[in-house]
Amino acid sequence: MKLSDRVLNRTLLARQHLLARSALSATDMCSHLVGLQAQDVPPPYVGLWSRTVDFDPAAVSAGLRDRSLVRITLMRATIHLVTAADALRIAPHIQPELEKIPFRKGFNASAMVGLDPAEVRRRGEAALGDEPIPAAELRVLAAREYPDRNPSAVLQTWLYQLPVLQTPPRGLWRNNARPVWSRIESWLGAPPDDRYPLPELVIRYLTAFGPATAGDIATWSKLTGVAEVIAALDDRVRTYTDERGRTLYDRADAELADPDLPAPVRYLGWYDNVFLSHKDRGRIIPAGVAAPPAQYRGTQVSPILLDGMVAAVYKIFTDRERARLRIVPHRIWSAAERSAVEAEGAALLGFLEPDLSPSIEILTPEADVKI
Repeated sequence: MKLSDRVLNRTLLARQHLLARSALSATDMCSHLVGLQAQDVPPPYVGLWSRTVDFDPAAVSAGLRDRSLVRITLMRATIHLVTAADALRIAPHIQPELEKIPFRKGFNASAMVGLDPAEVRRRGEAALGDEPIPAAELRVLAAREYPDRNPSAVLQTWLYQLPVLQTPPRGLWRNNARPVWSRIESWLGAPPDDRYPLPELVIRYLTAFGPATAGDIATWSKLTGVAEVIAALDDRVRTYTDERGRTLYDRADAELADPDLPAPVRYLGWYDNVFLSHKDRGRIIPAGVAAPPAQYRGTQVSPILLDGMVAAVYKIFTDRERARLRIVPHRIWSAAERSAVEAEGAALLGFLEPDLSPSIEILTPEADVKI
């Protein structure tokens, strides 16, 4: 059966809870999505606000404090907000790939090439200890252990080599404190669990992001041997083809969305899984539009979905009195589209900056203005 891009779009949005907000709790949504990408603090909060009904950011802060939620390096070697259970069972699958990164020639200008990985790891374990430690202190220890190497590169190597996570206060609502790191076992009271079957992780990916190609699954996870994992799923998956003839895999019991379903305006964070978890992002990013956040990396410029596709970018500027939402569309909008974008933007400002006076500015698609 061949699936159109429109079916793939609406199915992805439905499974991401971007067609209609869900009543799932923040913890259950993190579990369903297999985590939310969270290199920076605000994006997962925006992602949860756009996906759940009456989202209360205090729920995430409470989860980080009681350790039912954690911030940890997982898929794509990036920080994710995940449940404690997922931190323990997904880390063993991802960790071997993370440990290879620092000793490649391209890592930090080849800063670690020539060192014995086992010895670097041993020193890292001693430096980290059993108690949470700020990144700044780890960097000092790295400089002491390897005075002839870039201490930031040594620190990053340790963070890749060792199963670690970030502890509060970083990640709490409105708290962008510097990272403090802890060993998984010390923080969660249990070691990583290597009994979790990799096929189960792939099934969960398909539940939240499918149908998808083997290349999509590899892009999301950065794991190798995806074809063998899919083969092990046997009759738990079914296959389709896309408009370009590629094989798509999906849970055998999963439903496809009606391509005629309306898709409301959605504002997302500058890092959101929905844009980063497929090799081919054409189901959500129109041809000719650069995939966010690549062209705006590190600038807090974020995408807006209109009729299910990326149709604009936005950024919020604040001062003591005002919160200004600036939007740059990728195309001309109708009056109804503009009104819908403004209404959802006003709601977002009310969520993020309730104590400031809101204003919304929509530029023209041709405007040569740095957002």
